[in-house]
Amino acid sequence: MRIYVAVDAELLRQLAAGERVSAPAFRAETEDEEDEAAALEDAAEHGCVVVAADVDGTDDVTLEDVAALHVDLDGTGDLAWFATQEIDAVLRIVQEH
Repeated sequence: MRIYVAVDAELLRQLAAGERVSAPAFRAETEDEEDEAAALEDAAEHGCVVVAADVDGTDDVTLEDVAALHVDLDGTGDLAWFATQEIDAVLRIVQEH
């Protein structure tokens, strides 16, 4: 199941360090693309980074669960997509803002 987890810089650091994190998670009502986008947008309102993760019935996430990271780079609400391998770059971006 895909969830969208709203995290702050500290939780993102913990995730990058290999720790399991728990934060507000949002789920799409259906597998419809519009519902997925709505869940992603809801999560973006609650954290500076949205972690898209595939989990089995839990809101706890490890880096292994993460499919992508999403960040609003310029305050427009448009979310940029980052791969998990770019987590250090996302951390730098978040720390600069």
